[in-house]
Amino acid sequence: MSGYDGGSDGSKSFGRGGGFDCDVLVIGGGIIGLSTAYALTRAAPGTRVTVLEKEAGPARHQTGRNSGVIHSGIYYRPGSLKARYAVRGAAEMVKFCAEYGLPHEVTGKLIVATAREELPRLHALVQRGRENGIPVRELGPAQISEYESQVRGLAGIHVGTTGVCDYGAVAAQLAGTAGACGADIRYGAEVTAVDRRPWGVAVRTAAGAVVRGRVLVNCAGLHCDRVARLAGDDPGARIVPFRGEYYELTRPELVRGLVYPVPDPAFPFLGVHLTRGIDGGVHVGPNAVPALAREGYGWGVVHPGELTGTLTWPGSWRTARRHWRYGAGELRRSLSKRAFTEAVRRLLPDVTEADLRPAPAGVRAQAVLRDGTLVDDFLIRRAPRTVHVLNAPSPAATASLPIGREVARLALAHLD
Repeated sequence: MSGYDGGSDGSKSFGRGGGFDCDVLVIGGGIIGLSTAYALTRAAPGTRVTVLEKEAGPARHQTGRNSGVIHSGIYYRPGSLKARYAVRGAAEMVKFCAEYGLPHEVTGKLIVATAREELPRLHALVQRGRENGIPVRELGPAQISEYESQVRGLAGIHVGTTGVCDYGAVAAQLAGTAGACGADIRYGAEVTAVDRRPWGVAVRTAAGAVVRGRVLVNCAGLHCDRVARLAGDDPGARIVPFRGEYYELTRPELVRGLVYPVPDPAFPFLGVHLTRGIDGGVHVGPNAVPALAREGYGWGVVHPGELTGTLTWPGSWRTARRHWRYGAGELRRSLSKRAFTEAVRRLLPDVTEADLRPAPAGVRAQAVLRDGTLVDDFLIRRAPRTVHVLNAPSPAATASLPIGREVARLALAHLD
């Protein structure tokens, strides 16, 4: 990126003193980027913060296209960032929603084993939950029916700290509060180039605007690895997009709250589950199939350049070879409503194909290493004058407040 209004030493293009447009420049207006801006304005009042978001408003992708669950943290390895941030973040998210009058509810949820081979994994979840400090109640078949009269299973657990909210509303509130404290939130500002020097960073947007900051924070979600490369850093992983397809239950009275299967620990996906949202509707899903574009919300959305990037990344093929059986099942459920219904009927036997109507899909930004490993934990890396958030899938929305504080802390350390 060149052609600014100064020489190669940056004396005019960056100003080295008063020539910066902001102290911290955040790329990405999803819940993590906005939480970072919110945390910066609280931790260091007077810090000049600018957020650049390519869409016309906040939370247009992962943040605004999920089931709205406030996760308890039961699934995550004790001591991992996911475990620490999810447990802390769940409590903070409920408090944040209450403080600002945002719709939310602590509903609790069931995790149900429907086959004998799932029982050891269910017991392991009980132990993991207790290690993470989460209240867990073990259930037999009759006790499952006390919570969900239409759900059947051999055994289950009830997790009392799980809830639901509207993450789009949360993101909008974060943007509004940060903006009221002086942050400059700019929509329709897609970053196309990055120029980093020892004393600062400048970016150019698709509209030709140049914005200069002392520190860059990359919270670009589905495009975070691309932004890292624009900054001259090797992210060490490639974002491989997985589409999560949902249905809505036409008979929402069949489900009172949240019902999940026992997940396979080999995958970062939780399986097809039932979620009663804050609007009273029940979402069913998601499955997880490779998307043909980073914002590929349907099979008809194909971006050849992005698809080529996925197919030429060695980790994509290694993941496919390692997990092809699992992937084949997900693909079958994507292409066959009958197969999807069969998966739901394991938990809710009375469901028929007619009870399911299509709902909007989401896309998960999954970081995949070169060796085919699906990155399981949050991945935050520092580089000169830069903080990169390179993997922040679920439960990132739940954990967004503590993640935002940590990213803000790292950004402020660069300023110091």
